[in-house]
Amino acid sequence: MDLEFHQLDLRYDALRTRHVRKERQLLASLADHGQLLPVVVVAADAPFVLVDGYKRVRALQRLAHDTVRATVWAIEEAEAVVLEHVMRAADPAGPLAQGWMLDALRARFALSLEELGRRLDKTPSWVSRRLALVKDLPEPIQILVRTGRLAPHAAMKYLVPLARANRAACLTLAGAIARAQLSTRQVGDVYALWQDGSEELRTLLVTDPRLALRAHAQVVTRPVPGGAPRLADDLRALAGLARRAHRRLRERAGPPRVLADHAAVLAMQDARADCAALFHRWDQERPDAGSEPTHGRA
Repeated sequence: MDLEFHQLDLRYDALRTRHVRKERQLLASLADHGQLLPVVVVAADAPFVLVDGYKRVRALQRLAHDTVRATVWAIEEAEAVVLEHVMRAADPAGPLAQGWMLDALRARFALSLEELGRRLDKTPSWVSRRLALVKDLPEPIQILVRTGRLAPHAAMKYLVPLARANRAACLTLAGAIARAQLSTRQVGDVYALWQDGSEELRTLLVTDPRLALRAHAQVVTRPVPGGAPRLADDLRALAGLARRAHRRLRERAGPPRVLADHAAVLAMQDARADCAALFHRWDQERPDAGSEPTHGRA
C-alpha cells in the first residue's frame, strides 16, 4: 500500500543512528531505481507507526516524493519493534542502540526488566546493563551518535567510562572529537592521552585533538640518541627467540635426546656466553641510564 508522509508516525526516529555516506548511497539508488523495498508499519489509533525504513522515508522526502510504499505488520506495536530489532541485529551501534530501544519500550509500554528480557530471550541483567549504558552516556553525546557525528563503538568503549568518571570532561571531549570527525581508533588514542595526560595536553585535546595526536606521534617516533629504539627492538627479538627455544626444549622427549643433539649443545653454549656478555654490559650501563648520552664509548 502507498502512504502519504503525514500518515506516518515517526516516533522511533531518535533511536536510529545516521550515517552520511550510507544515506547518500541510498539517495542515489532511490533516484536511479525508485523504491525497491517497502517500509514496515503497524496500524495505530491514528497514523501508521513506522517500524522500519526511516532512512528510506528521509531520502524519499528529499527527492520530493509524495508517498512511500509500505507493508503493514498485523501485530502489536511492541512486538513489531522487538522483531525489527532482532532482524537488525548487526546494527553497528550494538548495545547502545539496544539500550535506546529498550528504554523506549519501557517508557511507552511500562514493561519490566523481566518482560523486556522475555520478549528478546535475554536475562533481566542483560536488559539492565544496556539501559545503564544509555543512562550513563549524556544525552548530547547520544545525539552525536544518532546523527552520525560520533562512531557508536567509540562512544561505548571510551566515552561511557569517561562519563562515569567525569561527566563534564566527557561532554567537552566528545564535542571536540565530533568536530574533528575522528575514527574509532583515533578516539581510542585521544582517550588514552586524556587518561595519562597533563593539564596542558588535555587543553590541547579539547581544542584541537588532531594536532594533539600529531604532536604525540612525533614524540613517540622521534629518534633517540644512542640507538635506543634499535636496541629495544633487538632485545624484544631476543626475548621472543628465547621463548620459542624454551617452548621447543619443553617439547623434546627429555634430557638424553637434547644432550645427544650435538649442534643444539654447541648452540646453547654460544647463546649462554653471548647472553652473559650482554647482561654483564647491561649491568655496567645501568648506572648511566639517567645521564646524558656520551659519545665515543668502546
